[in-house]
Amino acid sequence: MASPSAAYSVCIRVEVDHRPGTLGRLATAIGEAGGNIVALDIVDGTGNRIVQDVSVDARNDDHVEEIRKVIHALDGVTVRDVRDRTFLLHQGGKIEVRSKIRLENRDDLSMAYTPGVARVCNAIAAEPDRVHELTIKKNSVAIVTDGTAVLGLGDLGPEASLPVMEGKAQLFKEFAGIDAFPICLKVDRPGEDGVDRGAAQLIEAVQRLEPVFGGINLEDVAAPRCFEVEEQLQATLGIPVFHDDQHGTAVVVLAALWNSLMVVDKKMEDLKVVIAGVGAAGVAIAKILLQAGVPNVIGVDRKGAVYEGRSELNAAKQWFAERTNPEMRRGALHEVLPGADVFVGVSAPGLLVRDDLRVMHKDPIVFALANPDPEITPEEAEGLVSVIATGRSDYPNQINNVLCFPGIFRGALDVGAYRITEGMKLAAAKAIASAVPEDELSAGYVVPSVFNKRVVELVAAGVADAAVADDVVRRGKARS
Repeated sequence: MASPSAAYSVCIRVEVDHRPGTLGRLATAIGEAGGNIVALDIVDGTGNRIVQDVSVDARNDDHVEEIRKVIHALDGVTVRDVRDRTFLLHQGGKIEVRSKIRLENRDDLSMAYTPGVARVCNAIAAEPDRVHELTIKKNSVAIVTDGTAVLGLGDLGPEASLPVMEGKAQLFKEFAGIDAFPICLKVDRPGEDGVDRGAAQLIEAVQRLEPVFGGINLEDVAAPRCFEVEEQLQATLGIPVFHDDQHGTAVVVLAALWNSLMVVDKKMEDLKVVIAGVGAAGVAIAKILLQAGVPNVIGVDRKGAVYEGRSELNAAKQWFAERTNPEMRRGALHEVLPGADVFVGVSAPGLLVRDDLRVMHKDPIVFALANPDPEITPEEAEGLVSVIATGRSDYPNQINNVLCFPGIFRGALDVGAYRITEGMKLAAAKAIASAVPEDELSAGYVVPSVFNKRVVELVAAGVADAAVADDVVRRGKARS
């Protein structure tokens, strides 16, 4: 059973009798119902009744209703209303645009806007690369989506994706000081004829946005569309393009794996890794693991193991089939999992059971990353794995992309990189892993906290150095 989470946090306004024991009974009832009280505030304390706001974390919407009914049944307690704190936080959106300078007099206005701004416009027209120096482009990222793969929820459309993109913009600003803005585009869905016209529309729209932004973060674009979109944009734009669902996940997985191997005393070159889910994240994880020296990667999708010669493979899965599964293993997940050292799940909740873990190799490592519910919970895996990580913040070892993308773009923007290379991704993974001191490594601590401020600094520095080494830095000359 899932634990109460701030994702389902509500503020319950109650009116209680002002007599001894009432508040205690209220708190006990909420606890016995499985709720977690995080705050209690008195709104009005006059007379024989007290009005209080009780902030409670629950498991889901049904659990919230269960808690409300339990409170309502208490003698001397009346529920006035229940407000969803998550929805309150999103009221009116989560981000805004602010000016970096104050406009207090005519001189300020003359420099910031007309007539002084004309001089800056002419300078950029004469030397186009100065746009990176004299405008927001120097420190800006477009967070681009078509809403076809929103979180683990599926194709919700661009409007419903906007809260996620706003949150992403917050993370860019909070962790890396980057001004990011959500760009949620309405494009065609794949037609019955199998032709994906929306991919071309998405590519063209982003190409037309290039003058404004210093980087493009692709987000929540479904596979296989995401592969074509990223490839075409990387080939045609003069700014970094990074599909976070692919490469951000892959980078953090590699960082966590490096540290996990130190805990269990294994080496990359000896591993057998099974990946459940061969979509955007699964393909990218396989690529980066192969680059890191893993010899045996097996991917499993809804139809079973991916192998060369299997029918009905899209271009991305064909690439996967040609480079993985050297033993040509076939069958369902439970048929290829025996002997595996590592399981990486980017698929669906509840995919693994305890018996699956028993057939893995000694000291197995499990990264169950399906969100919000993992392929197997740490409680279910207890005693059968040496290291387990999830994508959730309420368990140890959270594999979260926020450890990666702020630092990657910070480093790329700082040195004027026009591309994100494989070397830059590997440098980011090494930097994330290094944020956990070797003398502190343990089964419950293989990835740093997302709130560790050193992570962005380490990643940015490593990425910047790698960009220079890979010669993808803008130096006032035309792109090659």
